Amino acid sequence: MLSSYYTVKGYGEHEIVIQKSRFIAYVNRVVSAEEAAVFIAQIKKKHSDANHNCSAYMIGEQDLIQKANDDGEPSGTAGVPMLEVLKKRHLKDTVVVITRYFGGIKLGAGGLIRAYGSAASEGINTAGVVERSLAQIYQTSMDYTLLGKVENELRGSEFEIKKIHYLDRVTIETYVKDGDEDRFEGWLTDLTSGQCEFEKGEQVYLETDV
Repeated sequence: MLSSYYTVKGYGEHEIVIQKSRFIAYVNRVVSAEEAAVFIAQIKKKHSDANHNCSAYMIGEQDLIQKANDDGEPSGTAGVPMLEVLKKRHLKDTVVVITRYFGGIKLGAGGLIRAYGSAASEGINTAGVVERSLAQIYQTSMDYTLLGKVENELRGSEFEIKKIHYLDRVTIETYVKDGDEDRFEGWLTDLTSGQCEFEKGEQVYLETDV
């Protein structure tokens, strides 16, 4: 699993008009080629009367799944520049579909490349970008006498509290980013003078707006 990566927050759409042609960008987060295909099909159905519904997506930790489709536009003028936007912005698990309604003025190859690239960028900006950071959930148990001090210090630190369980001993669940485990354990051990016990839970991704 990657320590961190960028992707879109979720669904977004944005329309721009260039030389009377309408370019409507649709963006979404997907985790498989099948999900991407379903999303592309939905947009094509919604805009079945459009001149073109071009698409691009990049999926997987190592970007192993990449696809660009010009949907009738001159080769390399639509899907590829859209895919290049995904690459330049280092976005994973992202699909973009751009619907074009022709306005009667030909843009030429260079104009199309710029138009599809701009529409893709605007669509991504509308959807929003997040950084997903791998974190370990720690369950730290201690006596109730330590709760006030530890909770106060945690809330003022970089470590995020997930939940506090009030059992025989109090247990604080905390998100600890990948690579910070030893520092977290050392810090809390010092803070409690060794009067706490650690147990590792599952690994999850935390999302932060970019």
